[in-house]
Amino acid sequence: MVAQYTLIHSHNNGIIPANKEQIKITVPLNNAFLKLCQWLILLTGIVLTSGCASVPGPPEEHDPFESYNRAMYKFNKTVDDAAIRPIAQAYVDHTPEFIQTGVSNFFSNLGDVIVLVNNLLQFKFEQAGSDFYRIFVNSTLGIFGLFDPATHVGLPKHREDFGQTLAVWGVPDGPYFVIPFIGPSTIRDTGGLVADIYTHPLYYYPDSNVAWSLAGLAFIDKRASLLGASRVMDEAALDPYIFMREAYLQHRRNLIYDGNPPVQEEDLDSGADTSDADLELELELELELEQDKPKTTR
Repeated sequence: MVAQYTLIHSHNNGIIPANKEQIKITVPLNNAFLKLCQWLILLTGIVLTSGCASVPGPPEEHDPFESYNRAMYKFNKTVDDAAIRPIAQAYVDHTPEFIQTGVSNFFSNLGDVIVLVNNLLQFKFEQAGSDFYRIFVNSTLGIFGLFDPATHVGLPKHREDFGQTLAVWGVPDGPYFVIPFIGPSTIRDTGGLVADIYTHPLYYYPDSNVAWSLAGLAFIDKRASLLGASRVMDEAALDPYIFMREAYLQHRRNLIYDGNPPVQEEDLDSGADTSDADLELELELELELEQDKPKTTR
């Protein structure tokens, strides 16, 4: 989640429990989530402190936190190279393709709930209607989303989130910001991510152990689907940090404008200094980011 990667949790903070048994179920998750937030805040502070060294030259207008962002990018890459990427690769190498596809379809179907809500918030009622029927078809005929018959009957998958909704409402994207463990974002998209978490069905699942386990599986499944994008990043001719930043911002801009972003003057200026090899890599990365299902050969 390049993605943009999404963390999901579950508790009933906004729902009055019906009995004491429900309270026993929700409290452990609340405590776990609070501890996770405290740990992430502490980690962010440590990385922010370690990244206080100034970056040569004037800061980019859309990246005033570049010192912090570079430190967090390095931290995320270290964790990814040491643990997350090998796990995702092992998942791809040793899990049958039909299981990978079923897992991806299942989480994609849950994610369609977020898409439906944001299409409604953006007044895209035709797409929202398609999303509703897509969820219904895949949840019934598709056996809880393990299969995707909706696509075959003319109900395509859309890509909407609350960060895009905020953009449609006129909220500026704000500075570029790298989130611990998750990756590139902006201040606006970070706020949107919080809203998306509260909209996700797993957030309201009563069994915290199951919810966190599914969240972990969703994380690995998403990382597996981005192994191809990692290969493109490894081949990047530019500074990998800058390459990821610009690719992310361009990808988000394409999503916000439904694949037809207006041409801006800075785009023309930057394009004049970009090599054909870099353009090909950016295009390939864009295509990799559009993939919904993991590949079994990389």
